[in-house]
Amino acid sequence: MGDLEIRPTTAADIPAVVAMLADDPLGAQRESPDDLAPYLAALERLSSDPNQHVVVAVRGERVVGTLQLTVVPGLSRRGATRSIIEGVRIHAGERGSGLGTQLIEWAVDESRRQGCRLVQLTSDNTRTDAHRFYERLGFSASHTGFKLQL
Repeated sequence: MGDLEIRPTTAADIPAVVAMLADDPLGAQRESPDDLAPYLAALERLSSDPNQHVVVAVRGERVVGTLQLTVVPGLSRRGATRSIIEGVRIHAGERGSGLGTQLIEWAVDESRRQGCRLVQLTSDNTRTDAHRFYERLGFSASHTGFKLQL
């Protein structure tokens, strides 16, 4: 795995990132790989925010994974800073290779570097394989999450 690079996402990476976001039953319902304009606009907003880290994992010249890490300063937990991991996706041909572990380890290490005292993430209730994966990496299902679609 020494040939793997984890780096900030660029506009040129967006087609591959969106394809990975759309490559599962949930993503197929909510992503639009045929219209990249909203994704490019979002990347521009995210790239200008120092608390947002949207990265890709690249092997050779090919984007094979992605995630977003958000650093959130807070008042609770004695003013602790936390991070939130979102949008974790691994290219179908790379699943089971250890790449997901490397990406999450990168996010945890970056969270420590940023002074975070807690790393959190959510995962759709239907993603039972992902739940087992996160638990193997030391995450615990300690809370119940809620969402409100706007």
